Amino acid sequence: MNILTFPGQGSQKIGMGKTFFENFSVAKNVFEEVDETLKFKLSKLIFEGDIKELSLTSNTQPALMAVSIAILKVFLEVNQININQKFKFVCGHSLGEFTALCAANVLSLKDTANLLKIRGQAMQEAVPEGEGSMAALISSDFSKLDNLLNTIKNFGICEIANDNSLDQIVVSGDTKAVQELVKNSSKFSIKRALLLNVSAPFHCSLMMPAQIRLQNELKEITFNTPDLPIICNYTAIAENDPIKLKENIIKQVTSKVRWKETMKYVYDKKIETVIECGSGKVLSGLFKRFSKDFNVHNIETIEDLENIEI
Repeated sequence: MNILTFPGQGSQKIGMGKTFFENFSVAKNVFEEVDETLKFKLSKLIFEGDIKELSLTSNTQPALMAVSIAILKVFLEVNQININQKFKFVCGHSLGEFTALCAANVLSLKDTANLLKIRGQAMQEAVPEGEGSMAALISSDFSKLDNLLNTIKNFGICEIANDNSLDQIVVSGDTKAVQELVKNSSKFSIKRALLLNVSAPFHCSLMMPAQIRLQNELKEITFNTPDLPIICNYTAIAENDPIKLKENIIKQVTSKVRWKETMKYVYDKKIETVIECGSGKVLSGLFKRFSKDFNVHNIETIEDLENIEI
């Protein structure tokens, strides 16, 4: 039993997906369609641009999706399979859930690219620059985290954004509140607290303007029944209903990414092989740390593709 998973923001790098573009027409077609849809040479930025420009949220989100879908299409073509023949579920981290929706044919590539551009812009504009922050917390004991969050309420909003693993949680909110949390974290059993280099405080209630905008954009877009179930960030369970998939992807904007619970769900469903499709190895690393029982692969190069038997 296999699962396919797609990375989120932070996995971007210049040159990602380029060898697939150069060697496979099915991958080249993906990048060209995304460029045409966005009326912007996103592929040129991905392959040879500036990392600061690529890391702008409105560019990062469609870029990572395009790379993942291009690599996925090559993987399916090389192995001469359909996605639901070899995979039980599909999932993605934050923007990666949009990639999952595209991979499962819930959304077209064109709609996914447009929505991620809009989502990225809306998330960037929801909070003035410098007024929102995120921090990663490393600990083997998060039992006092709620107490820590309560102590800094007077400084503003600070909420759990990503429950990534047993030893990593990311918080998000007003800069003053997040800075205060980092400063006081060691008193509450947090081993390390690191401010993240992000452009906005994702997955917290400050993102409500972005959630409303996404909801309005999605009103005119029909979600198809997926080719295989999608494990949603908002619920950490698999979903087939297009209406619920749409509701979950909207609520995801202001809610925490329940990744630790997602991995437990995958484990409980007796999934043995996890394939991360796209740039980076972040999710691969999280799955490996969660359980040694998982057989984990990532595909970001042609060599990776050749080393996977499925």
